[in-house]
Amino acid sequence: MARTRGRITSLLALSAALAALVTGCGSGTDSDTSSKAGADGTKGKPVVVVTTTWEGAFAKAAGAEDVTVIVPQSVHHAPDYDPKPSDLAAVAKADFVLYAPFEPYAEKIKEAAGSKAELVEVNLDNDADKVNAEVARLGKLFGTEDAAATWKTTFVTEYAKLSKDLKAAWPGGKRPDVVSQVFTAWAAKLAGATTVGTYGPEAVTPAQLAELSRKKPLLILANAHMSTGTVLPDSGAEQVKIVNYPGDDLDLLPVYRNAAAELAKAMSGS
Repeated sequence: MARTRGRITSLLALSAALAALVTGCGSGTDSDTSSKAGADGTKGKPVVVVTTTWEGAFAKAAGAEDVTVIVPQSVHHAPDYDPKPSDLAAVAKADFVLYAPFEPYAEKIKEAAGSKAELVEVNLDNDADKVNAEVARLGKLFGTEDAAATWKTTFVTEYAKLSKDLKAAWPGGKRPDVVSQVFTAWAAKLAGATTVGTYGPEAVTPAQLAELSRKKPLLILANAHMSTGTVLPDSGAEQVKIVNYPGDDLDLLPVYRNAAAELAKAMSGS
């Protein structure tokens, strides 16, 4: 937490030095017109700034076309990122700024940039039901409900196919038991697996290790963005790395396809 407060302090100092630039970016006539048009969804599309590609994928799925990502995809832990002057300038032009609760500097970025954007907290969870709910909510907020509904149709079809294929790949036709990191439970659901235990985001204690090992899971679903090494080294369970964040194309569907491919590979070797 101390690291985060330090970055916020430096961010505020940086914003003071860039006040003239940011004010110029956020107060022009064209910018004001774009903001009003985007916010009510009647003209054009909203200008959206997101902290990471994860929020960006949700925004794109909801129908946003003008999306700027602050944290590079190569940075796996968003709170460790130090925003740049260009990030503040982007926020100053935005209609909406999307962030997650575990990214504590998002509101400070908005304040530092002097933006009038609406700050929107996004529930970042790749559970299919939660994704559909968030995309629909954002679509209504952006005024792009039709685009959000179209994406949902594609997503539901793709998800059902991936889930069906994974269930057909169950070893011996039996539903596999898995242990999942708390932020990868969605992948267990995709596979139709039985989650016999969870761990994280804190480090696994010896007592937890013993308890999880007694469950005798076939697979361990690890969070690629919060790696803790081999979780149950002596259990014989295969550890599968699950990636939550989309790529720079802000397409959420490959996240599910890649997870399904990793799960299918792990189950085929069991």
